[in-house]
Amino acid sequence: MTGITQSFNPGVAAGKAVQSESVSSRMVNPLEEPRWGERLASHGESSFFHSAEWARVLEATYRHRPAYLTVLKEDRLCGLLAAMEVASPLTGRRGVALPFTDACPPLSSEEAPVEDLLREMIRYGQGRGWKYFEARGVGAAEGRPASLRFCGHRLDLSGGKEALFNGLATEARTAIRKAQKAGVEVEVSGSEEAMRAYYGLHCLTRRRHGLPPQSYRFFENIARHALGAGRGEVVLARHGPRPIAGAVFFHYGKKAVYKYGASDKACQHLRGNNLVMWEAIQHYAGQGLKLFDFGRSAYSDEGLRRFKRNFGGQEYALEYIKFDFRSGRYVEDMDRVKGWYNIAFRCLPTPLARLAGTAIYRHLS
Repeated sequence: MTGITQSFNPGVAAGKAVQSESVSSRMVNPLEEPRWGERLASHGESSFFHSAEWARVLEATYRHRPAYLTVLKEDRLCGLLAAMEVASPLTGRRGVALPFTDACPPLSSEEAPVEDLLREMIRYGQGRGWKYFEARGVGAAEGRPASLRFCGHRLDLSGGKEALFNGLATEARTAIRKAQKAGVEVEVSGSEEAMRAYYGLHCLTRRRHGLPPQSYRFFENIARHALGAGRGEVVLARHGPRPIAGAVFFHYGKKAVYKYGASDKACQHLRGNNLVMWEAIQHYAGQGLKLFDFGRSAYSDEGLRRFKRNFGGQEYALEYIKFDFRSGRYVEDMDRVKGWYNIAFRCLPTPLARLAGTAIYRHLS
């Protein structure tokens, strides 16, 4: 405790390494750290979203600047707060940990407690002129209210296929059998061709939700830098040659995470989404992974929460925090997924919606 407190000084914000006994802390860019993967693996709570592969996707697509506060003890990673600096001429400069990520909690230890990591990132943000700093997956505490509240779902994969199937709700088992009986087939692939097929479904789904899709470049970078590095897969359901449902999953260590899902509503009766999720669960259990994370859900989205619970997902609280530099305190926020603009985007032709997504998401990160 004492060592890390002493090492967290303004020198970090100036981009200099600071040392105290065997503990050192500095701000790094993981894309320029040849041993990043090795060091990250040394912390038991590390995830795909702390990886250089995910940082590369965000940097290559949106040109965000990595700012990863890293604490090492004798070359072992004992603390990390991963953030990206978003610099937009329209929405200003801020730090986000991390953009387009459901949760990327700090990696902490006795030598690097969460409070010290947050304090030093705020000091760094002051030096960079940030409007605010947002951390996703950090719980509220005294003097630090949650800015947003969501829920997540996790599934223990260690019981084996039979136990996993028996753990499904009757509704999920029925839907899986219905899809199989209808001749729906599922493929697991890391190819860009599979990503293109998924992206077509993604555009349909985003329009249905009244939101612009992210650019294909974003998903192309996921295919190239994440899937291409063996860190994830696209799982596609087809009825004949037609893609009817799909999802993008990432994995790291013994953990898998469901990141994006989409479907063709005209084929909803074939229950492709259910078969995609079940095949992904089986796939990762068969690969020896131990934990399956279903990603973020809004508490108000009871349909999505029920879908995840039907696969055995155990619900947990997922909170964000936001430090406002103008007021000098943590503040509450509001989820802006829903609004008047949903109606406009539902009416927008897909090509125009794609252009809108390409134009605005960099500024809304």
